[in-house]
Amino acid sequence: MSKIVIIGAGGVGNVTAHKCAQLPEIFTEIILASRTLSKCEAIATDIVKKQGRKIRIAELDADDVEATTRFLKIERPKLLINVALPYQDLALMDACLAARVNYLDTANYEPLNEAKYEYKWQWAYQERFKKAGITALLGSGFDPGVTNVFCAYAQKYLFDTIETIDILDANAGDHGYPFATNFNPEINIREITQKGRYWDCGKWEEVEPMSQHRVYDFPVLGKMDAYLLYHEELESLSKNIKGLKRIRFWMTFSQNYLKYLRVLEDIGMTSIDAVDFKGQQIQPIEFLKAVLPDPASLGPRTKGKTCIGCDIEGIKNGV
Repeated sequence: MSKIVIIGAGGVGNVTAHKCAQLPEIFTEIILASRTLSKCEAIATDIVKKQGRKIRIAELDADDVEATTRFLKIERPKLLINVALPYQDLALMDACLAARVNYLDTANYEPLNEAKYEYKWQWAYQERFKKAGITALLGSGFDPGVTNVFCAYAQKYLFDTIETIDILDANAGDHGYPFATNFNPEINIREITQKGRYWDCGKWEEVEPMSQHRVYDFPVLGKMDAYLLYHEELESLSKNIKGLKRIRFWMTFSQNYLKYLRVLEDIGMTSIDAVDFKGQQIQPIEFLKAVLPDPASLGPRTKGKTCIGCDIEGIKNGV
């Protein structure tokens, strides 16, 4: 594949850079870019130590379409991997279009001032990418991403018709902190405090946040409490899995995690509505993000396992 550019140097960017560095025969040249160059420097140093190879780094503001376009035209990468914030998806897609660079991300676009997850903004780019002769691969993390591949494989090889899908995401890791999020706190908390949604018999059903609960017996992990959330792959899978009657997404949370979350909600710290603080407008959730542990620091101290998969029911050979 030769040269790639990775945008974002947080926890996910760190893992992505390391994984790509492990495959030099595919990713022959890696450039890691972020508006915070010191984060890129730390990751690059760690990659030399652990993977035995050097990567290049660059300072870049992903919100600046013109600057990103210039950067891509100079570097001419084969692919841009976007592991920055979901708010920046459209700006990076615009830059990729202008520079004729293939695009990949792990989470769909979300407006900065509204907790709303929909693919419509990114799907609107399809014809423009097609005309430009480049590819945009959306939602290519684990969930969404690998879970979509599981469902597509099941549809192609395991079932004649799929009737129900339950996507399950369980985290049994322990980082030792009273409360922390495994990825960007702002995105994580916005995701789980919005109303839950699932697709059932051709229409969307909406429920109050964390109001639907089940105990699921996960492989290796055992029984854990799982809660119904809305997750973006439900939107794409409900359109592309033939014969589907219902699809839901479940994620596990400990009672301790939920206790802290409820307190933070009750005192307004999870709000995205701006408040005046010493003459400046800030979102409470942005302040919360600043005081919570950095997700990128959790890896070395986390012990335990995770389990992500799809529980699929359907018909094969009439049964």
